[in-house]
Formats: sequence, C-alpha cells, structure tokens
Amino acid sequence: MRRRPPSVLAVLLGFALVVLAASPAAASSYRYWSFWDAAAGGPWSYATVGPSMARPADGSVQGFRFAVSQDASAEAARPRAAADFAAICGATPAAEGKKRVALVVDFGVPADAPSGETPPQEAPRTACAQVAPDATTAEALASVAKPLRYNGAAMLCAISGYPRQGCGEPIASPATDSPDPTAAPAPDSGGGPSAGLLAGLAAVAALAAAGIWQSRRRTR
Repeated sequence: MRRRPPSVLAVLLGFALVVLAASPAAASSYRYWSFWDAAAGGPWSYATVGPSMARPADGSVQGFRFAVSQDASAEAARPRAAADFAAICGATPAAEGKKRVALVVDFGVPADAPSGETPPQEAPRTACAQVAPDATTAEALASVAKPLRYNGAAMLCAISGYPRQGCGEPIASPATDSPDPTAAPAPDSGGGPSAGLLAGLAAVAALAAAGIWQSRRRTR
C-alpha cells in the first residue's frame, strides 16, 4: 500500500509549532529584597540560604538590597555600602554570650520603588546587631530594623516597613543584557505573545489557508 505524503496543512501546522517553541518568552524582572553576605572587608556574595536559615558567626557582615533585578540570583543589585565589619561594629564592644553581626540595609533607588512609595532613606543604613550565639540573620535584622514582613513561603518582603505591600512580584521587561537601572519598570504584559510572534503566526495561518485552497483545487 502506498503511503500518502503528509498534507500541506500538517506540514504548516508543524512549522507553526516550531515557531512557537523558538519564540523567546518575555524576560521578567523581580522587585524584592536580595540577601548578601561577605567576609570582613571582602566582596558581597549572593547568599545561598534565606535569612531565616542563615546563622552568621561573630564578626560576620550581612547585607540586604531592595531593587528591581532582571534575575533573582547573583546578578541582582548588590548593597551599595562596603562590607566593613570594623566600620560598622568597631564601636560595639564584644560581650560574653553574644555575637556581633554587621548589617547593611540598602533601601535602593526611587526608580525601583513600588508605585506610590519612596525609599525611607537614600543612603544605605548600617547597624551592629548584638544577639545570641545561635541567632539567625533574620533575628539579628529584627533586632535593629523592625518591622519585618514575610510571606507564607518565609520570603522577606519588607524591612523597616518598606515596602508597604508586595513581595517579589515579577515585572515583565525587555530582554536586555544591561537593563537601565534608572528606567521605570515596564508594565506587566500578562505573559502574552509578542507582536512579532503574532505576526509570524498570522503569516503561517495565511500559508495554511493557501495550502488548503490548493489541495482542494487538485482534488476537483
């Protein structure tokens, strides 16, 4: 029995699926508090666990930065103050049964603030938390920067009440390697297809219609 070649419609449908699969999804940025740690005087490193799980040793430096970052990872915006334990905790004497944790809280820039809000202060805030030896970073932060706000997944949403609402929400933005930090966040597009993709699908649909018309002519 002779096998029939694939129909024009089937070929074009397959092509449409390839176009859909190859179309890049809209890149998303996130507005959130990122968490960092550093050796004394060293560079900031993106923390591998959350502040409620981290238990810093005496002499540690921990940082937080509120910003809109295109990737919720080590590419997020770092705290703008140096991780300098001596500068932050040098005036706080060691105490028996306590540890000192230097904290840097960077509320970010106005361009990254949620609509209707502004950062509580322009320059990063520093504080020396003196807490129990087994205290977590979250407990150290709570001792110097209340009120804190968390969501149901234990994600840190607000420090010193900022921001008033929201927690790590995605913000659709153009896929660029170097987003402009001063630009206002792009409105959420709802994850819909891009204009280019829609145009491509329209062209595929037109080709499919033409293919069907031609196949019908041949069968007459």
